[in-house]
Amino acid sequence: MKFEYHLPVNVVLGRGTSDSIGDKINGLGKRALIVTGGSSTKRSGLLDKAEALLHEKGISSVLFDKITPNPLTTTVYEGAALANAEGCDVVLALGGGSSIDAAKGIAFQAVNGGDINEYIFGRAYSERALPLVAVPTTCGTGSEGNGFAVMTNPETLDKKSLRCKAIIPACSIIDPLLMTSMPKSTLASVGFDALCHNIEAYLSSLSQPITDRMALDGVRLAAQSLRRVYSDADDLDGWDNLCLASLLGGMTIGVCGVTAPHGLEHPVSGLSNVTHGQGLAALVPTVTRHTLPAGREKYDLLAKEIGGAGAKGFIEEIDKLLAEVGLRFRLKDFGVTHNDVPWLAENCLKISLNGLKAHPKFFDRNELEAIYYEAL
Repeated sequence: MKFEYHLPVNVVLGRGTSDSIGDKINGLGKRALIVTGGSSTKRSGLLDKAEALLHEKGISSVLFDKITPNPLTTTVYEGAALANAEGCDVVLALGGGSSIDAAKGIAFQAVNGGDINEYIFGRAYSERALPLVAVPTTCGTGSEGNGFAVMTNPETLDKKSLRCKAIIPACSIIDPLLMTSMPKSTLASVGFDALCHNIEAYLSSLSQPITDRMALDGVRLAAQSLRRVYSDADDLDGWDNLCLASLLGGMTIGVCGVTAPHGLEHPVSGLSNVTHGQGLAALVPTVTRHTLPAGREKYDLLAKEIGGAGAKGFIEEIDKLLAEVGLRFRLKDFGVTHNDVPWLAENCLKISLNGLKAHPKFFDRNELEAIYYEAL
C-alpha cells in the first residue's frame, strides 16, 4: 500500500457557524472583496449580516455581485480589477458553487494577472492568491473543500477548472441553516452533484484508501439526505448530513479529480449554460451503462450504499432518485441537438482527457458521441 494525501482545508461546519464570519476573516486582511450573486444573499439577509460582522472587526468591504451560474472568465477579470482598484487584501465568497468558484478565480487573478486560461490549461503555474473565506449557501458543489475553480471561457465555450493549492479556502464556514430556503429545483441539482462527486472519486483510478472511505460515506449520506430534505425542508439533521456529503465530495475530488460524468457534462453546460446538476442527471445513467463491464466490482459496492443490489441495481436506484427529486432530463431538454454532438465529443477530449483516463473505462471519440446521442 502506497499513497499520498494532502488537502489542507480549514472547515467550520455546524448550525449557526455563519456568525463567525468576522472572526475567521480577522487576521487575513483588512479590506474584503465580497463576491456573490445578484439576489439570493441579499434576499436572505446573509450579505447584510456578513458586512456587519466584518465591520465589527474593523474590516471594510467592497461588493462584487455580478456572479452568474457557470461563471465566466471575463467576470473573474472584472472582479479582480475591482479588488486591485479598491486595495482589497482578502476575498469573502457568499453563495453557491458559482460564487465560490468565481471568488477563487478572482483571488488568483488579482495577484497573478495575465490570461487565466494559461493557468487553467497548465501552460503557466502559480501558487499565489489572495486569502479566501468561503460561506456556501448550497450543499453540492464541494468547492468549499478543494482548490478547484470551474469557469467558462465565453470565447471558446471551454468549461474547465483552475486547480491550485493557493485557492483552497483559508476557511470554509458551512452553516446548514443557510441552505434550508433553497428552491427544490436548486436543491435537487446541487444534491445530485454532491452524490456524483463522491461516486466519481470512488471510481477514479486515482482513488486511495482514505478517499475511498470518505467517498463511500459521502455516497450514502448524499443519497439518503437528499431524499430527506427534498421531502421535508425542516429536517435539520438531513441538512447537516447533506452538507457533510457535499464537503466529502469536494475533498475527495480534490485528491482524485472527477471522471467521465463531469467530463461529459462540462461541454454541455459550456455550450448551453445548463444547470450543472441537471446536465449530470441527463448523462449519468447512460455513462454508467457504458461503464458497467469495466467497473462492476466498484458499482457493486456503490449499490450497497444507496440501497441497490449489484451493479445493475445501482442504475435502478439512480433512476429512482432522479425521479423522486424531479431530475429526469434528456439533453434535448436543454436545446442540445444531434448537430452539437461532434463538438461536444471533441471538446470533452480537449478539456477532460485526464478525467476520462481516470474513469474505469476510457471512452474514445466514437463512444463519447454514442453516449451523447443516447442521452439526447
